[in-house]
Amino acid sequence: MTVSIFYNIPSPSSSSLSSFSCSSSCFLSIASSIPFSNPKKPIQLSLSHTSASFSDMDVISSPGLYPLHRCKTLHLVRHAQGVHNVEGEKDHAAYLSESLFDAHLTPLGWQQVDHLRKHVHETGLSKKIELVIVSPLLRTMQTAVGVFGSEGYKDGIDVPPLMVENAGESNRPAISSLNCPPFVAVELCREHLGVHPCDRRKSISEYRPVFPAIDFSLIASDEDNLWEANSREKNEEVAVRGMKFLNWLWTRKEREIAIVTHSGFLYHTLSVFGNDCHPSVKSEICTHFANCELRSVVIVDRSMMGSDPATTNYLGKIPSGLDLPSDVADEKLSNDGEDLVLLRISNAAGARSKMWCSGVEDTEAKELV
Repeated sequence: MTVSIFYNIPSPSSSSLSSFSCSSSCFLSIASSIPFSNPKKPIQLSLSHTSASFSDMDVISSPGLYPLHRCKTLHLVRHAQGVHNVEGEKDHAAYLSESLFDAHLTPLGWQQVDHLRKHVHETGLSKKIELVIVSPLLRTMQTAVGVFGSEGYKDGIDVPPLMVENAGESNRPAISSLNCPPFVAVELCREHLGVHPCDRRKSISEYRPVFPAIDFSLIASDEDNLWEANSREKNEEVAVRGMKFLNWLWTRKEREIAIVTHSGFLYHTLSVFGNDCHPSVKSEICTHFANCELRSVVIVDRSMMGSDPATTNYLGKIPSGLDLPSDVADEKLSNDGEDLVLLRISNAAGARSKMWCSGVEDTEAKELV
C-alpha cells in the first residue's frame, strides 16, 4: 500500500543549516517506502502537518492538497553492494585504504542490480521515469545503468552504450542506451566528501569512454576537487548539500525522476524532514537505506521555484457563457444586503448631523430620519 504523508521541512536546529533557503518552500511526501522486493498495489492517502502533539496511539491529521504541477516524484536508490561495503564491515579501518579508491560493485552487488531491474520492469516503473540522476562514482553509475538502462548493447546500433563491456571489473556485457531516459551525473548527490578513498571519484575524462551515454556536462571540474584527504564533510554539511540538490531539481522539467546515490547522502538529507510527524513516520523516513533499496517520495514546491505550467489543467468557459455559481450568488446577495443596510445607516447619520447643526432638536431629527 502506498501512503503519501506530507510535512513541512522543520527549521534547522544547527546553525550550519540556517543558510539554506527552502526550509519553508517545499514538502516531502513518502509515496512508497517498502523495499523493492515487496511491491503492492498503490493507493494515495495524504496527511498534512498539524501543530497538535502526537501520541503513539493517536495521530491527528488533516488532508493535504497541492497542485499536481507543483509536485515531483523521486525514486531514491542507494547503490548496490560495493567492495568497500564488504571490506568496511569486516574492518572499519579498511575505508581508509587506497585499494578501495572509487569502489566498484561486487558480484553480489550485480545480482542486487538484476533483482531491482526486474522489479522496476514488473511494476511498470521503468516506463514512467523521465530522467535518471546519478552520483558520478563508479558504483552508483554501475547501479544506475544496470537498473534503468536498456538491454545488452549490439554493434551497429546508432546510439552510444550507457556502459562498455566489463566496466569497473564488472565482467558484464555492454549496456545499451536505446529507448532509455537521459542519464545525468550530478556532484550534489555524492557521498560524504573527504578522507575515505572509496568516496573519491576518477576524472571525468576517464569516465566518459566507460559510460559514453551518461551526460557529464554539469560537472565543472575534470578532476575531483571536492574530495580532501584530511577533512571529512560534516553530517550537517551533507544535509545542506542535499537541500541544495532538492532545490536544483526544480530547474528540471521532468516530473518523475530516479536518483541513484549513497547511504550517507540519503540519510542526512532525509533526516531534515519529518520532525513534526509521528515518531514511526520519522523513523520510516530516516532509516538507512539497504544496498539497492528503492523508495519513492513526492516533493512539493510551495515557493514558485518551479515555473512549468500545469499540463492537465483546463481553464473552461470555452465557449464563454454565464456561469455564476449559486453559492457565489447567495454570497453576493448577502453582501449586497449588508451594503444597503450600511448605506442607510450612513445616510441616517448624515441627516442627523446636518439637522443638529441647523438647531433641530435630536428628537425631531430622529422623527425626520
